[in-house]
Amino acid sequence: MSTAYNPETIELAAQKHWDDARSFEVSEDPDKDKYYCLTMFPYPSGKLHMGHVRVFTINDVIARYHRLQGKHVLQPMGWDAFGMPAENAAIQRGIPPAKWTYSNIADMRGQLKRLGYSYDWTREITTCRPEYYRWEQWLFTKMFKKGLVYRKNSIVNWDPVDQTVLANEQVIDGRGWRSDAIVERREIPQWFMKITDYADELLSELDRMPGWPESVKTMQRNWIGRSEGVELSFDVAGEDEPLTVYTTRPDTLMGVTYMAVAAEHPLASKSAAMHADVAAFIEACKKTDAQEATLETMEKKGMPLGISAIHPLTGEEVPLWVANFVLMSYGTGAVMAVPGHDARDWEFAKKHGLPIKQVIAPTDGSEIDIEAAVYLERGVLINSGSYDGMDFDGAFNAIADYFEKSGRGRRKVNYRLRDWGISRQRYWGTPIPIIYCDDCGAVTVPEDQLPVILPEDVQVKGTGSPLKDMPEFVNVPCPRCGKDARRETDTFDTFVESSWYFARYACPDNDTAMLDDRAKYWTPVDQYTGGVEHAILHLLYSRFFQRVMRDEGLTDVSEPFTNLLTQGMVLKDGAKMSKAKGNTVDPQELIEKYGADTVRLFMMFAAPPELSLEWSDEGVQGSFRFMKRFWSAVVDHAAGGPAGAVDVSALNEAQKELRRKTHQTIAKIGDDIGRRHSFNTAIAAAMELLNAINKFEDSSDAGRAVQRES
Repeated sequence: MSTAYNPETIELAAQKHWDDARSFEVSEDPDKDKYYCLTMFPYPSGKLHMGHVRVFTINDVIARYHRLQGKHVLQPMGWDAFGMPAENAAIQRGIPPAKWTYSNIADMRGQLKRLGYSYDWTREITTCRPEYYRWEQWLFTKMFKKGLVYRKNSIVNWDPVDQTVLANEQVIDGRGWRSDAIVERREIPQWFMKITDYADELLSELDRMPGWPESVKTMQRNWIGRSEGVELSFDVAGEDEPLTVYTTRPDTLMGVTYMAVAAEHPLASKSAAMHADVAAFIEACKKTDAQEATLETMEKKGMPLGISAIHPLTGEEVPLWVANFVLMSYGTGAVMAVPGHDARDWEFAKKHGLPIKQVIAPTDGSEIDIEAAVYLERGVLINSGSYDGMDFDGAFNAIADYFEKSGRGRRKVNYRLRDWGISRQRYWGTPIPIIYCDDCGAVTVPEDQLPVILPEDVQVKGTGSPLKDMPEFVNVPCPRCGKDARRETDTFDTFVESSWYFARYACPDNDTAMLDDRAKYWTPVDQYTGGVEHAILHLLYSRFFQRVMRDEGLTDVSEPFTNLLTQGMVLKDGAKMSKAKGNTVDPQELIEKYGADTVRLFMMFAAPPELSLEWSDEGVQGSFRFMKRFWSAVVDHAAGGPAGAVDVSALNEAQKELRRKTHQTIAKIGDDIGRRHSFNTAIAAAMELLNAINKFEDSSDAGRAVQRES
């Protein structure tokens, strides 16, 4: 054994042994206790960053621990390969996105192998390959037949330069993140998946998921946003159709002093046709992005429409306004405003000189000044006619009963959750398997014609999808009537690919079915690890997709991930590492200098996994020094020749003490890794044990036996 610690030589030899022995390849064995350990798969951006190294190392430690516990462990790896970054890189470099993506995958695969992770590479999947996305196209056609997908006009963030829809996160200060163009709100047809059909189940099952962090479950509960309220109607002067609104506070109904509608609402459009100032305001609203967070923080603006609604209880006229904080895509596109008891309504009323009426009083009888501050608490009704003196529950039921008996309203459960808009006006994604026929309408691509293959040798210009300019892709016969028809050129939201990949790892080579019995063996994932930034969308969509696959008969599993660990970010100088900040650290350079084990050790030792990790060059050097001390201790012990078995009855007090320390450390490390996921304290315990071993000076047979065990 070499006496010097040469990490590259040592690590490459170990990795070659693992490869030759196929140490981490597993097949299904019903007689073994399976353990499916998975990290959220990476986007192939070209190079690993320290965030990757941290999460992959955390998961690999867990996988290796359970493998040593005798579990039958599956830990696969793959690539979330579609998305906008590849298109942007292709535009900058003048190469097809596919070429850039596959080159990056090759580079990153090499980096992952050099880091020594215990992956079963025989199960590798790449989501931009037709053999993968064929099956999500197939599932889409099944969902279409069940009514779980539909097409409707939807208001989106539109970049007029890039000619594409932007996600809310891609709108920065009202401008497109790449083009810097002023973003418009535009109404275009989009495909949706009916995740709302599963809202109740997605919400209720959170109470039976003890392996998930409470913070993540709370975020999902809030995102689903179940509320109980009353849907009721206000007549509109001069209009045949009433204005329908939903409220969770019917007890405040007598405090309505104005109503507001979205810029795209038909009543606003009707007023705009007669009033130039209203038309100008509506156009200005369309320049605002449709992000909820933006609406919460931006200045509340509005304009009177010159028409009134009729209060359903008092018969009084209530002025109608168009406002920039009301979205047509949320609810009915109209809200009743109670400025005395709603902060946003109070702020708007103060700005525009609208009346503020108190209809709720504190239960303790104290006085409040509704002109000075909004009163948000539930209390006792006042200034509410026959409802005066009622508490919240009494008023809720009395008012709901009134509207249900009169046929002008009903109790209703609402969700903040909206159906999932999956259409993207981009090239580098999975083609949506729909054909449009003038006679037959939207028709799904027949199963025997799947997959609809995305052409890969394509130059992307950056203005809209090139698929629209490819007649060989667009022009097809209608599968139903045979007449000339047009293929859909929108592609799936890339969250579709990441919503089921974990199940496909079980059977990546199946070319006749989406899933098979191997998925029934491996799923659900026992341990899932990834960033908390995916707490809502990715994890919620995956839970939804799992249920869709269940209801299609592909699996018996309802929840895809039994245990979830969300790791913190890697920081440097107190900020998240990023190229823009110039504070990145290249893992490859560190591996070449210190070895992969040192990098992995530092990542596990510097902070608990759920907290952010502050980068420290000194910490890396400290980890390297520990690795050298550990190597030297092993080399020195091995140089003394083989050691015998421990004879417990023959040990002196010092030997017993080291052995006691060894077994206490084993117990602590087992608990820290297996139960607590407290990797830093496990490493600290190992360091303490090494210190004890190095202080132990006993070359007797019994001493060497105890030392070897340690």
